[in-house]
Amino acid sequence: MKKTLILALALFTLSILVPGYSSAALSVPLSSVAAAATSEPDPSSVKSAIDEFKSLSRKERKTRIKNAKKQIRKYRAERKSGVNTDVEPWVLIVLAILLPPLAVYLYEDEINWKFWVSILLTILFWIPGVIFAFLVIFGQV
Repeated sequence: MKKTLILALALFTLSILVPGYSSAALSVPLSSVAAAATSEPDPSSVKSAIDEFKSLSRKERKTRIKNAKKQIRKYRAERKSGVNTDVEPWVLIVLAILLPPLAVYLYEDEINWKFWVSILLTILFWIPGVIFAFLVIFGQV
């Protein structure tokens, strides 16, 4: 929900600052992001999955947990390398020019030291904030 709100705010700011950016182009990505963010699994399917997991033997449970941890590590490695980002690269580039801390936040998907450095550099002077955001987005930092 938080990510959807930030993306909507960024797209709204973009539509104000860029005259050729139409509101029709704004509604398409926002609706798909909102639909993905609000979709929750059905409680009955969650309960049945938990019951199925509890019915497994101890060895099978350990195997499934090991596979799940392997998939999480793989996802984190892809996200860190920049292969799998939730935001389109061109949106990040435009936001890196207009709002560098927002671009860093959307790329990193969390508030960490890179986000705070980006805010500090943007407050001190705009150009270092933009440069730092580009370095983060392109994986140099």
